[in-house]
Amino acid sequence: MADLKHLDLITERVERLLLRHEELQRTNALLLQQVQSLQTERDSLKSRLNAARARIDALLDRLPAPAEGETASAKERE
Repeated sequence: MADLKHLDLITERVERLLLRHEELQRTNALLLQQVQSLQTERDSLKSRLNAARARIDALLDRLPAPAEGETASAKERE
């Protein structure tokens, strides 16, 4: 009788472990989806940042070069 009780306890524990394992697998799959989504978002943001930097560099290249001795800003001249 005691052996049967032990077997029932072991069976119950194994079933709980299996359920927990399945839960963890589902959680892991969801986390992997989130990671992939965040990586895609990060790559998109990096691309947008690089494009913005390129536009700013192009605008800076279009600015006239300061004349010699003209390194002070307008505020410093006031």
